[in-house]
Amino acid sequence: MSLDEPNLKQGLIRPWMEKRGDVNDSPNEVQLHEPTAAAAAAAARVVVEAKRILAIATPMTVAGLLLYSRSLVSMIFLGRLGRLPLAGGALAIGFANITGYSVLSGLAMGMEPVCGQAVGARRLALLGPTLHRAVVLLLAASLPIAALWLAMRRLLLLCGQDDEIAAAAHDYVLASIPDLLLQSFLHPIRIFLRSQSITLPLTYAAAAAALLHLPLNCALVFYLRLGIRGVAFASVCTNLNLLLLLVLYIYFSGVHRQTAALDFSIDCFKGWRSLLNLAIPSAISVCLEWWWYEIMVLLCGFLLDPKSTVASMGILIQTTSLIYIFPSSLSFGVSTRVANELGANHPDRARRAAAVGLACGAVLGILALAFAVAVRHAWTRMFTPDAAIAALTSAVLPVIGACELGNCPQTAGCGVLRGSARPRTGANINLGSFYGVGMPVAAALAFWARWDFRGLWLGMLAAQSTCVVLMLLVVLRTDWDLQAQRAQRLVGGRLNAAATDEAIVVVTVVADSDDQKKATTKLQGGANVDYSPNP
Repeated sequence: MSLDEPNLKQGLIRPWMEKRGDVNDSPNEVQLHEPTAAAAAAAARVVVEAKRILAIATPMTVAGLLLYSRSLVSMIFLGRLGRLPLAGGALAIGFANITGYSVLSGLAMGMEPVCGQAVGARRLALLGPTLHRAVVLLLAASLPIAALWLAMRRLLLLCGQDDEIAAAAHDYVLASIPDLLLQSFLHPIRIFLRSQSITLPLTYAAAAAALLHLPLNCALVFYLRLGIRGVAFASVCTNLNLLLLLVLYIYFSGVHRQTAALDFSIDCFKGWRSLLNLAIPSAISVCLEWWWYEIMVLLCGFLLDPKSTVASMGILIQTTSLIYIFPSSLSFGVSTRVANELGANHPDRARRAAAVGLACGAVLGILALAFAVAVRHAWTRMFTPDAAIAALTSAVLPVIGACELGNCPQTAGCGVLRGSARPRTGANINLGSFYGVGMPVAAALAFWARWDFRGLWLGMLAAQSTCVVLMLLVVLRTDWDLQAQRAQRLVGGRLNAAATDEAIVVVTVVADSDDQKKATTKLQGGANVDYSPNP
């Protein structure tokens, strides 16, 4: 038999179809059922990819919810201390997010494509040095952040903030400075584990730390009477517990052996160029989005009823933070899958992971919209009995849902860009969408058109709509073969010819004999075909 592709493919598929009883002796029957078999195989690949993404995203979602509950506990204890500690703590948390936590989170994301693609290329030895470089980078960034936090009170007074609130916020931030050290380790370690699809230990560690958070607050706030500082110390202690649990897991599970995660050496001070090229744009992208919400809070102070609008904005930001856990976790899963497949030099599989991730993001967006519309009245009453605040919040919640309709697939798209080592593109999209479109629209509708509070959120809707359109255009126009080549250069992988999806399906389903395997390999021109059952 000739080894040309059509005859070989027909010869390999027919025995499998005969076993299923799909063909008879007529040769036309094989041709009739080939498209059906190909469609079924493609659908099976999509289902398998969705399961892989969700296997990473689901534990991350649970961990995110646990961390969210921890922040709620902190806010409850601040509220129990009185109006001044609550105001000071809320101001301090916002200041810390803008000037510190957003920067550290963004810088850490620079290691995500390196680790994910290294895992795909099976170059696990790269993970340890990358982890060490990221930790050193975050520790270095923490020094100017800590200096800024030390001067927080004077900065707030210069901005016209109330002296008592500024003093309370300063107390909270001073007690939170050790958290910068802990976050410098926590962010890289979480990415280090997630890039290897190790997510359940993260969830278990987050659960254990969250369980200890409540008694820690009780002990520090009420028993030791540390007040607002006690709430901050409790958060620091909870992060310390989380860090210790993760380090213990890395040591006792043996994850560190192949990755050299615990083998610190002088090499971590070398080879910074690739990490910085990814970390700085990642930090800019994250900060641009985080800062938008804080600017929205400031703009609320210039509206007709600033007290009600600022309070409503706080409720809505808590709501969006809760909803964001789901697309954010999905984004982590998509980023890991795309990076792994590009590192393994499988551009077709990376394309499929991106497409499945965007589809899952669209489904999440629809669910978020339905949730926001359905609970708009009951949700508001959970936070406040004030009629004016409740009316504002209920009126804007459907707009929030519409924003999430675009934000969820857009966030999944961010995962695609991170996994393919293109954070600069994500930063440009955020800059253009939020500040080039969203900010002018929000200001115009709120102040010029006099739509007040709703106008600000319609500006957010304009930003998210622009963002998702640009993100989809970038992902759809991606040259995945080129991205796979870039991944090989980034992690030093081999530029082997990747097996096509069709060949992999033939081998997976019908390669029952050695002769068939040899024939398929010859068809691929000596490519390194994966004979594993994974599509």
